[in-house]
Formats: sequence, C-alpha cells, structure tokens
Amino acid sequence: MATATAGTMPDQAPGLDGPQLRERLETLARQHGVGQWDLGASCSTDTSVQVDRGEAKQMKGAQRSAITIRVWNGDGLVGITSTSDLSEEGLAKALAGAHGASAFGNPAETPAFSPLATAPLEPLDQPRHAPQPILQLLDTLKQAEASLLGRHSAFATVPYNGLAQRSSERLYLNSAGACRHQQLTTASLYLYARAEETGRKPRSAGAVRLAHGASQLDIQGCIDEAAERTISHLDYAPIATGRYTCVFSPEAFLDLVGAFSSVFNARAVLDGVSLSHRDSLGEQLAAPFLSIHDNGRHPGNIGASAFDGEGTPTRRLTLVEGGVLTSFLHSEATARAFGVAPTGHAGLGAKVSVGPDWFEIGPTPGSGGGQQGLDRFRADQPLVWIDSLSALHAGVKASQGAFSLPFDGWLIQNGEARSIEAATVAGDIRQVLQGIIGFEGEAKLTPDGLCPLVWVEGLSVTGEA
Repeated sequence: MATATAGTMPDQAPGLDGPQLRERLETLARQHGVGQWDLGASCSTDTSVQVDRGEAKQMKGAQRSAITIRVWNGDGLVGITSTSDLSEEGLAKALAGAHGASAFGNPAETPAFSPLATAPLEPLDQPRHAPQPILQLLDTLKQAEASLLGRHSAFATVPYNGLAQRSSERLYLNSAGACRHQQLTTASLYLYARAEETGRKPRSAGAVRLAHGASQLDIQGCIDEAAERTISHLDYAPIATGRYTCVFSPEAFLDLVGAFSSVFNARAVLDGVSLSHRDSLGEQLAAPFLSIHDNGRHPGNIGASAFDGEGTPTRRLTLVEGGVLTSFLHSEATARAFGVAPTGHAGLGAKVSVGPDWFEIGPTPGSGGGQQGLDRFRADQPLVWIDSLSALHAGVKASQGAFSLPFDGWLIQNGEARSIEAATVAGDIRQVLQGIIGFEGEAKLTPDGLCPLVWVEGLSVTGEA
C-alpha cells in the first residue's frame, strides 16, 4: 500500500538569506547582552519514491529546516541550542536558550571561532537542476524495476529500491563577520535485487548511482550493475576456512577504511579512542606504496561541501603518503590543541565532532604501486575476491583495530571464479594496511571515494560450517 505526505510540495526549499539572518541575530544578540555567537543552518526539500512489483510502495515529500546557535558568555563558556523555527520569535528563544545554557558550559570544552571562517572560499562546480515531479520519479523507478526483473528468470523481487532528489542550502554565520552559504541539488537511485531458485538459498546484490539531478542519473548503468552482481552470486559454493590472499573491491576497501577512520581523527586521538596517539604522525602505518587523501572537494563527490560546520573551507588533505601517517583531521579545537590549522572536517556543537569527507586511496606516485608480483599470487594460490562487507556497525572494534565481517564475494581458483556461499573475513586494520601487496586497475569512482582493487595478503576467512 502506497503512502504519501499530505499537501503539495514546493519546487524548492525555503531560501536562507544570510545577510538578513545576520542582521536579525545581531539585533537579538544586543537585546540579550550576547557578544559572541555563531550559527549553522540548513534547509531542504526532499521527494522520494519506492515501488513493489510495479506498484507504488511509498511516495514521500518533506521540507526540513534546522538551526543551531552557540553563545559564549563572559566567562568563555559555551551554550548551544537547536530549533527548526526560523521566525523572529523562534530565533529569539533559541538565542536566549543558548545564552542561559552557557552558564552550564564545560570549561574543559571551549571551542572558538575557526581562524579560517572568514578566509576566501573557492567555489565548487556543482550544477543545480530543477526537481522532477514526483509522478515522473515514480514512473522512472517502475520502469527501472521492471527492466531489472526482466534480466533473469530467478529475479523474484527488487525488495530494496528508491529514487530520491533533494534541493538544499547550508549557511554559517558568526559574530566576527563570517558568512558562508551553499546551495546544492542531488539525486540518488538504488536497486537491490533478490534472486530465488528452487533448492537454493536466495541471493541478493545491488547498485547505487548519484548525480546532481534526477535527469542526470545513470539509470541503465545501475540496472546493469545490479543484475550482473546478482547473477554472479547464483552459482555459489562453500569455502574452506583458512588464510587467503584477498582482493578487495573499491567499495569494500573504502568501507573498511571508513570504519577505522578514527585512526586519522584528532578528536578521537584526544579522547583516547583512536589507534593513533599524539605522537603517531611520521610513523609507518601501512605498506610503503600506499597513499590516502581526504578530498571532499573531488568532482566525483556529488554532495561535496565547500565549508565545514565551523565555516572552515574544505580542501584535499594528505593523510598517508608512502605508508606514513602525515596528518590528522581537525576541527578548530583539536587544531588548537595540536598547534596546527583546522582542516575543514568539523561539525557544529559544544563539543565539536570531527569526521572524514571522501577518501582517495591508491599508490604513492613513483612507488610502482606495488603491482610487481601480483601474477605470482594469482597463479600460485586461490584468491578471495571481497565484493561487499556487511554488519560494519557491529563487526568493527574501531578503538582496538579488530574486525570480523560477513562478506559477499568469490573464490578464484585455476582461473575460475565461484560465488562464496557464506563467509566472514577477520583481522586487524593495522595488519591489513601493512599487508597490502598491490593495487590493480584504474581507480573506481564510488559514492564514498576513489579507489582501485586492493590486494591484501594473509587474511583469515571463516566459511560456513
């Protein structure tokens, strides 16, 4: 049964007028005796559809707005409040609430304005597209589902699917003169097929596509990838438990690195929940030909942000070069603690969060990429191709480095690949990074980053009993 929100959705999210909002806040701040404040705001209009065997399953539309205000009192303590009410009364209540909360601020956590919040901002090339009517989205998704179901007789359903589009704006202001504003349109499509054969376990796989607008989505490519990946898992067999050389798909390796991104996170380092410590920079973290960059501004990052939650411009940051840990991700507060500049990876809060944007992983230039010798591994022993990892929320102990994760993939032996019935790969992220023996193929653009195939030696794989 289809569900839908009531009412008619406007084509665009309500706009954020930075100069006008600043003027209103400055007036309210004077009235409440507030001398230092900052604000982060966002608003969006979202429409999305889902289908089930040719019928509408869900049609949704929503407008969202959120505003976060921080206030510093005379003792330098910070209070924070959030609201979705952008009216004069709503802003006044939020400012007064933050001012009152500042009396209870934590003196051990005293964020300040980013020194780069007023630095020049390099614009991003992000074309904006008009949203499509929701019934057009529905028709497109119905056709995509029908096309995917027609690719193989075993395809019973496409249980997980969705086509969505968003028009959004972000804003950052502070009392020191910062004024950041960004507008963005994005669209996404995901198709996840389920195949059922008599006497065999159901098999599933899927694909995702992102674009700046629904009309720009590679729908046929998403259908083709979902079909090919699902079909490739139909002929499955168990795998013997043992240690294998593993080949990670770009998506799987990016997921694994992302699960352990606290290695690069200065906030996690200061909080004592990272594998790294304050003196880790300069240490050999990985194989000597590995490079990792965080580059939220890459053209392939559809939802790229021009600035972080504190107004710091985003940029390409080298995290690992030649296997050596070279940088941490920083907010204003962590950068101040380390005596460096903020890197553009902060959220907005009383205790500011830090997180990665979009990884680029590959060989260090001039290193040879570690490709020598891959043919020997391919010829001398069976390989496990790890296509996708599951249960990342439960199977990763980020502060310890350990992981044990179910995966979908293939056993490659004597030049032939056969899907693995069920298996788990386990290890330590430090051993994985040190055990990389090479990369293969061109780096693939994915929703989470850029990465080639990654070969890792000696991982423990447990087959289904």
